[in-house]
Amino acid sequence: MYPNVIKIGIPLLVFAVLLLHVIPAPRRRDYTGGIRTGAFSLISSLPIYRRIYRRSRVLSFFYELFIIAAVVSSLFLMARPYEVKKLKIGVQKRDIMLCLDVSYSLYALNYELADYLEQVVTELKGDRFGITIFNTSSVVFVPLTDDYSYVVTRLEELKEYFVLQKEYREMTGEGPFISFETDEEWDEYYDLDRRLAYIEAGTLVNNTERGSSLIGEGLASALYSFPSLGDESRTRIIIFATDNADASRVEEIPDLSGASALCRKNDVTMFAIFPSEDAYYYEYTPADYDVFRENLRAASNNTGGELYVQSTQDTVSEIVEEIRSHEAMSVDDIIIEQQTDTPLPGILALLISFAGAQLCLLFLKGK
Repeated sequence: MYPNVIKIGIPLLVFAVLLLHVIPAPRRRDYTGGIRTGAFSLISSLPIYRRIYRRSRVLSFFYELFIIAAVVSSLFLMARPYEVKKLKIGVQKRDIMLCLDVSYSLYALNYELADYLEQVVTELKGDRFGITIFNTSSVVFVPLTDDYSYVVTRLEELKEYFVLQKEYREMTGEGPFISFETDEEWDEYYDLDRRLAYIEAGTLVNNTERGSSLIGEGLASALYSFPSLGDESRTRIIIFATDNADASRVEEIPDLSGASALCRKNDVTMFAIFPSEDAYYYEYTPADYDVFRENLRAASNNTGGELYVQSTQDTVSEIVEEIRSHEAMSVDDIIIEQQTDTPLPGILALLISFAGAQLCLLFLKGK
């Protein structure tokens, strides 16, 4: 961590060792004890003297070597050795927002989707799931949560609503006027209308002035229902079920193209589910169907997602499974780099060096 300690300390150590070996030690002429002799050459020629002398030189060499090793170990410890470890701290989680166009033309598709997603939600682990619904206006029906039992309860409520939509369509027929022959039929109609209004009160705000099926605003509302859009630690997905039959009477802010651009800008992938061609489409023609489908496909592709068309070959359950297997739904491990001190090798080297120097010193003193 502090490499300059090594870069400066090692050259100084080498210089000090060379200096000590080049400059001779001053001779000590004062008598400090021991037995004087005048026959040094004779004594130095004795085998026992030569053996003791060689032993002393070897011990002195290793003593100096251990001291140098101790200094080097100390320098490395002062430089604070460390290693960088990559640690897996979790798995990148997903935020999945279900956005439903609750126009009456889509009750069958929406029912199947809500029904199958009940099973999918119970299999989620750590992902957050939310629901927005829209027609003229948008409603956050379920804010992002990992309380899956709550999500399932709300999906059940939506399924009941789509059943009511079906009953309403069958009761009123295709004509613009509503007429019943008996009071009982009118009472049944009013009761059904009241139950539908429980949810529709939020999705039909200013319906007479603004029109219906404001697709772009519905998608944008789902997008901005994600909290902390700038947070890159979560993958964000919108599952968008709509027929793209925009019947707005005002200029949308934004329209579908603008909403898909906002999704792309915020790294949110949108997967669109489009109803089958034989679905009930009011006054729309086959040519309209193709235009609606391709415009929605372009918007999906713009975000990195895809368009899926419900048909006899591609059921809602199969479409959802295809979305789940899409690469945009994959998640990565969250890896962080962590610096960890590694003093143990340096400490062991220092202890061994001190122990070796101490043993050499003891043997030099004859112990």
